[in-house]
Amino acid sequence: EALTSIYEDLFELENENSFVVRIEEGTVSARLSVQLNNLYPSEGPPIYTLSAPFLSTLQKQELTNILDNIYLDNLGEPIVFLWTEEIRTFLQNLDLDENTSTSGCDTKCDDVDGLALQDLDIKNESSKPTVDCPEIYTTDVFEDRKSVFQGHCATVTSLDEIKAVLNKLYENKKIAHATHNMYAYRIHIPDKNSWLQDCDDDGESAAGGRMLHLLEIVEAKNTLVVVSRWYGGIQLGPDRFKHINNMTRRALEESGALKQEKPSGGKKKKK
Repeated sequence: EALTSIYEDLFELENENSFVVRIEEGTVSARLSVQLNNLYPSEGPPIYTLSAPFLSTLQKQELTNILDNIYLDNLGEPIVFLWTEEIRTFLQNLDLDENTSTSGCDTKCDDVDGLALQDLDIKNESSKPTVDCPEIYTTDVFEDRKSVFQGHCATVTSLDEIKAVLNKLYENKKIAHATHNMYAYRIHIPDKNSWLQDCDDDGESAAGGRMLHLLEIVEAKNTLVVVSRWYGGIQLGPDRFKHINNMTRRALEESGALKQEKPSGGKKKKK
């Protein structure tokens, strides 16, 4: 109730244990999504996701460290208000002329925590990862009016593993020449009790954000999903988003990422 009275229209109550506070400063807006747990505030911090796609990698890391320090300096005390005002101060001190670039995800995709998508420059040879590529599950294709869709899913625990998966997929010439290769990922950071998550539309506006939203709904953990689309020359309208979502869910279910039944189609690629 205190936060509601302070932030009014900037406060969005999702349920009794989770809410969002929008922090607007000038031309930019950040979102602090908070999920309360049994440990907060006496024994641990709440789970949070910071959405600020206009921040650079270093800025996000700096702000995350600041929030961590605020918690450590106020152990056992409510800290959401302190976090919110510290984020506001951070935004006020930004040089917006130099720091207004967004991530690879369309601006409608607003649940970004941690590192930016610029760090996943998979087409840059110098950015090749040094870790082993996780196993990739690839679905069978789905076709509608000559447009073809295919899903890919892998378990990942770091940005380097995401790079490895994306690079491995792009080694396939057919996938590399797809019209769009949209992806979204969620990685749990246990020591900070937070999430590293982001998405990329790859030219299909808002598709990555929809994929990420689905990952959140199904509570996917340490998961990367890629949907490839080969455009067939006939516009599908809103149906294309339905197919992208269906292929995302299918990749999750068939790969076992959702602990569903054994896959009925597709193939696993051990890389």
